[in-house]
Amino acid sequence: MWSDAAMAGREHARWGAQSHLGEVGKLPAPFPREIGPRALEHLQEIVESGLTANMMGRFEKAFAEALGVKHCIATPGCTPALAVLAAAFGFEPGDEIIVSPITDYGTIQGVIAEHCIPVFADTEPGTVNMSAATIEPLITDRTRAILCVHKTGIICDMDPILDLAGAHGLLVYEDACQAVFGEYKGRIAGTLAHAAGFSFDSEKTMGSDVGGCIATDDNALAERARFLGHSRGGVQEPGFGRVHEQAGYAYRMPQCTAAICLAQLEIIHEQVAQRDAMVRLLSELIGEVEGVTPLPIPDYMGVYSAWMFGMSIDLEQFACTADEFAQQLAEAGIPAAGTARYYLMPEACTFLQRWAAEGRYPYSQPPASRGYSYGTDTCPTAHTFLDSFIRWSTFCEKYRPEHCELAARIVSDVAEANRR
Repeated sequence: MWSDAAMAGREHARWGAQSHLGEVGKLPAPFPREIGPRALEHLQEIVESGLTANMMGRFEKAFAEALGVKHCIATPGCTPALAVLAAAFGFEPGDEIIVSPITDYGTIQGVIAEHCIPVFADTEPGTVNMSAATIEPLITDRTRAILCVHKTGIICDMDPILDLAGAHGLLVYEDACQAVFGEYKGRIAGTLAHAAGFSFDSEKTMGSDVGGCIATDDNALAERARFLGHSRGGVQEPGFGRVHEQAGYAYRMPQCTAAICLAQLEIIHEQVAQRDAMVRLLSELIGEVEGVTPLPIPDYMGVYSAWMFGMSIDLEQFACTADEFAQQLAEAGIPAAGTARYYLMPEACTFLQRWAAEGRYPYSQPPASRGYSYGTDTCPTAHTFLDSFIRWSTFCEKYRPEHCELAARIVSDVAEANRR
């Protein structure tokens, strides 16, 4: 139940460029963002056309071609993209969708909107992603899909997951929000399963002001996504007008956003290549600091489109907490260094804990077929991992080797200052 009194005096969650205001340090930060050279040209075309230029359609065509897929359906963000997919897949209330526990609320918002039940698979030790091995024990006769999150840009090991899903007749789709143009065994993130959602929000790797899209090769799914996501489930009935046959959304990408996205597409491949090279160098340098372990980059990752840099510390080696270690990194010059316990959705989504405990729809039986609970013990491996995980989302394509060397020195200095 909403309570104005409970919200009084509490800070709302921040997003986009506003969440990065005031970040200062000795290393580059993503803002102000580099914008593709033709952005003003595209924006001017929209204005001079009297808002008739179809920049959204042009971006959809260009992005689909860049990915090598048949369809791109542009949306205002990745959260809307995944919501439209959940609707277009035709899930029923009480259906179970297996999803990674280390993610953002936007990953599961559409699942919840369709009155489905998110089932969180634990992560592999030392990583941010789930795997076929952690997914398989959770499959039931109510499981309908697996939603893979490529957290930080590290792509899930998809082939075993796809094999598992195929054996059980399950859909697989991707949250590629942080993995734009990353590569898994030579294939591009977001093209590995039935469909994917992407983000072009201002702080993301291919940042516009906001924005996102759906990518798929499935003609029927693309048609349903456009019908539900762009046309609000409406059709034109001769002699009457618009009739809404389904509950849909007006999740169309704004034309000005599409103009910036189209411009960003011209520079994204060079930027991703730079991120890939620098995150590998930074990982190598920081990996030399005893007690500090960079997030492992799997061998199957041909291109790591790193949205952030992450590392774990061995708490037994240091006389400080991960929060204190991160705070000292920020004070020493790494902007926005911090911990990320809030990424653990079974703990962060307190409303899910309440709904499950109260048997609130769809956790009532029916449509649910069993009881559920969420909390700190839902995914113990992920919970333990995040207790010692530190990241900075200010890592970006502006990094050069000297910045990696400076960041590694800062990490080393903080480690030595706190070593037991």
